[in-house]
Amino acid sequence: MSRTYKATGINLKTQVLGESDKIVTILTPELGLIRAVAPGARKHNSSLGGRSGMFVVNELLIAKGRSLDKITQAQTLKTYPGLAKNLGKLAASQYLAEIVLCQALSEQPQEELYELFNEHLHRLEALSSANASGVLAHLAHGVFHLLALAGLTPQVQICCLSGRSLKPDFTDPNWQVGFSIPAGGAVCLEAWERLRTQGERERGVQRRNSSFSPSPNHPIIPSPPKPGSQTVVVHRQEIPVISSRLGAVELTLLQHLSQPEIMQIDGARDHNWLSVEQILRQYAQYQLGRPIRSATLIDSYFAANHDATV
Repeated sequence: MSRTYKATGINLKTQVLGESDKIVTILTPELGLIRAVAPGARKHNSSLGGRSGMFVVNELLIAKGRSLDKITQAQTLKTYPGLAKNLGKLAASQYLAEIVLCQALSEQPQEELYELFNEHLHRLEALSSANASGVLAHLAHGVFHLLALAGLTPQVQICCLSGRSLKPDFTDPNWQVGFSIPAGGAVCLEAWERLRTQGERERGVQRRNSSFSPSPNHPIIPSPPKPGSQTVVVHRQEIPVISSRLGAVELTLLQHLSQPEIMQIDGARDHNWLSVEQILRQYAQYQLGRPIRSATLIDSYFAANHDATV
């Protein structure tokens, strides 16, 4: 059996190893996620130095090892130099990479994930103006598509409680819809309020019934069930926690993120895209079970751009 193999992959993560090496985590379409040592990559004149950088696509020859494989040859096929020239683009790319690392599997083909990630890196790099709104819009688009590929798409077209279609009302400036992370998506506030009121009414009845205490001398002994009788179990619908509330513009943006291209929505501003990104961030962290560390860079980038335009 051959001790070497070939693969094409994009670097998602690097770690320092020893005095001069790196451990590179690579997403490949053929073999999924690979962790391999790039020997001497931190040396000044190393041929693997630039090839082991973030978001570099290489054709690799890798030697199998006991604990870690080792990169023996690398030929660069594609780079994204435009990402490193702008903090917002770089932060958004690292953000998407974290989600990909949570989704990718080892020793299994990951062609769709590989192609989707590269497509969204290309879109971020191609942004003509690196304003906060454009970066946030493309980031939200990428996060939504990655969640959809994993089967974790939030429900934004219909209410998670009633199952009815949700249509933003732009004629009412106070119109809102809820978003419940535990419930998995958008919630009609009228349906949520009815369920909450019903729950409070039922708890009030239970409290009144429990206030009656039988006498110790005359305890209430429940009668045994009759032969052949059926027990009816009533399942009460849980009242989901409303994680945030969205206006008509935010819901419209969320509803259009499933499209192949970003839709231009009249009236959409930076703060609308920021709300959408934060909702998707919280939802993704809940579904993936871990924080997205690069999100703090997005917060810093947006704050800096906001201060510059005020």
